[in-house]
Amino acid sequence: MAFNFSAFSYIIALIVDAFLIFFAIFHVIAFDELKTDYKNPIDQCNSLNPLVIPEYLLHLLFNLLFMVAGEWFSLCLNIPLIAYHINRYRTRPVMTGPGLYDPTSIMNADVLTKCQREGWIKLAFYLLSFFYYLYGMIYSLIST
Repeated sequence: MAFNFSAFSYIIALIVDAFLIFFAIFHVIAFDELKTDYKNPIDQCNSLNPLVIPEYLLHLLFNLLFMVAGEWFSLCLNIPLIAYHINRYRTRPVMTGPGLYDPTSIMNADVLTKCQREGWIKLAFYLLSFFYYLYGMIYSLIST
């Protein structure tokens, strides 16, 4: 049992993925509060928009570690979500600050449903990824 860079990248991915799971849970809860008119859209967008860039950067961070470690399968599993993040941020509404969520259009039923579905899908992806990274970490520790 030896500690190598591959195991290190999986450990970092596990820790970061735990944070991304919490971001996704917060995302789902926030849009549920908007759907039930529990919170103001301006306040909710002001709390969600600052989390967009850190989420994308954290996801990119451990994928760069996978690339350096030569974990190509793990990297290939994450490439579709990275591409989606890039496209989503590239086609975001015109706003003064960073973020994805515009308070004036977030209450449209189709936009709200899309954002809520996006949160659930990301939550499922991060949860499945967490268990895969756990398996990858154990496998890389045992195999060398």
